Amino acid sequence: MLSAIITFLYQPFLNLIVFFYWMLEAIGLGGDMGIAVILLTLVIRVLLLPITLASHRSENERREIEEKVHFIHDHYHGQPIDRAAAIKKLLRANPRILFAEMFMFVIQMLIALILWRIFATGLTGEDLHLLYSWMPEIAQPFNLTFLGRFDLTHPDWQLNVVQAFLVFVLETVSIITSPYRVSRAEVVRVQLVLPIVSFGIFAFLPAGKKLFVITTLSFSLVIILARSFVRWYRKIFSSPELESLPIDESGIHSADAPLNSSPNSLQ
Repeated sequence: MLSAIITFLYQPFLNLIVFFYWMLEAIGLGGDMGIAVILLTLVIRVLLLPITLASHRSENERREIEEKVHFIHDHYHGQPIDRAAAIKKLLRANPRILFAEMFMFVIQMLIALILWRIFATGLTGEDLHLLYSWMPEIAQPFNLTFLGRFDLTHPDWQLNVVQAFLVFVLETVSIITSPYRVSRAEVVRVQLVLPIVSFGIFAFLPAGKKLFVITTLSFSLVIILARSFVRWYRKIFSSPELESLPIDESGIHSADAPLNSSPNSLQ
């Protein structure tokens, strides 16, 4: 299993980031592993874009499931066995949502581990034997800094602050642009708890990993703003016939979209 992960995931990522580093040198921008990280991140996010968009489209289903779970907790108050059975039945009736969440979690964890190894040991020489034979000759050691200032192999508190701030910005924009009502508890969680927790989690990770997270958050922010613009554009310029139809979570009018959902209809 480990050898398969190294061969099919770690090795391609390692070679791709080294290739971007070589490309920057070849076009006269100088070797900057930080910029190579940004380019690698953008490639990964574009490859995962179909999954990301599918996840956004299933947001309505996830929220409906959350409402049903809350209803189950209220309905079976003081009956833990019946409550657990009802929740289990609900999740079994919606396997696609659960599978999508687990799949994205596994992918993100694998990428996190891969990047941690790349900057902890890979680019310092331990894994350079994994470079493909057809890769161009590259002067070593690599310049493992970003903008000549941030050492990508060690933690950096400044990038950590930027990353935590972007978490706050992203979650705030998500709340403002969301077509769904957000509770006060959710606001506190995403605007206060998440940035603090993310700051603590990433505090001791290499700066290269933080740069990946910063780029990922920026990419996600662009996606959210683009989706919000699409919803706004369709709302302003849609025909009167379409205006009478409900709008789903992707901003597309649908005659099949439910006018409302009720947690009472447990499946």
